[in-house]
Amino acid sequence: MSQKQWIAGINAVSAALEHDAEHVREVLIEAGAKNPRITEIESNARRLDIDVRRVATQALDGVVGNLRHQGVVARYAAAKTWNENELEALVEGAEGRALLLLLDGVQDPHNLGACLRSAAAAGATAVIIPKDKSVQVNATVRKTSAGAADSVAVIPVTNLARTMRDLQKLGVWLYGLAGEADTSLYSLDLKGNVGLVLGGEADGLRRLTRENCDQLVRIPMPGGDSVESLNVSVAAGVTLFEAVRQRA
Repeated sequence: MSQKQWIAGINAVSAALEHDAEHVREVLIEAGAKNPRITEIESNARRLDIDVRRVATQALDGVVGNLRHQGVVARYAAAKTWNENELEALVEGAEGRALLLLLDGVQDPHNLGACLRSAAAAGATAVIIPKDKSVQVNATVRKTSAGAADSVAVIPVTNLARTMRDLQKLGVWLYGLAGEADTSLYSLDLKGNVGLVLGGEADGLRRLTRENCDQLVRIPMPGGDSVESLNVSVAAGVTLFEAVRQRA
């Protein structure tokens, strides 16, 4: 299943051409643009036999609205929409080293995009998000993720708590991040099948999500009361790369 949409910005379009060119239908470039990276995008697109058009800035603005496009956008048929029924195969395919990021109600597309970028860089098996009360992958998410939205499996699920229980049956240990938890992230063993569960910007982990975690943990913050909590995308990066460090 694919869906047509526009992606915007130098990094997002470059990543789409590099990793998933077969789904790029057309590239629009601002007339008169002289940025060397845009010139490279144009050359790569033409080499791949993708239509390229030079258009007025107003045309780009009309396509992506308020999104900052940096002089280049692409019409894109997203490669794959992942289904929650495919999650079991992804976990089993990881052969005991599945690394999952579960996001409970992230609302800001910039935060989701940054989380996806960290997840892709960490080699995560999948990112799981609820279908409701959570931002979905859109043009802003794609731009912020710098192409990562298309290189990591993003799986929207109908019922996050049920999905968590299903993952536990598959041997995935679920750790939820909570500032008041007693256990430090750095005391965990994150080398096996692991799901890292982070809450949304406003309320953190919801009650059912908390109850379905195997353990609640915290990221130690020596700064103490001067910082109430980390941004969800920062916390995701810290947590994912602690797992990467242990698995190296």
